[in-house]
Amino acid sequence: MLEIVSQITLVTLGVALLIAFIRLVKGPTLPDRIVAMDLFGVLVVGIIVVLAGSTGVQATLDAAIVIALIGFVGTIAYATYVERGSAQ
Repeated sequence: MLEIVSQITLVTLGVALLIAFIRLVKGPTLPDRIVAMDLFGVLVVGIIVVLAGSTGVQATLDAAIVIALIGFVGTIAYATYVERGSAQ
């Protein structure tokens, strides 16, 4: 049962990843692309966590934590860039 739920979750996250990638490429403005990139990072972390749960390999959770931290810092950096760019 857990295997079926994991497969359904991975497919759903994969479809969401594809939609986020389309928004990242087609985003009409920079803030749209920033939000899509943040969502992309969150979805990748979700995929890694589901894979860690289904395979039982706990070491991949470290990679998920690192990706989440890098995504957070990247989002803050982009937000600062947009804020300073619009103020000038």
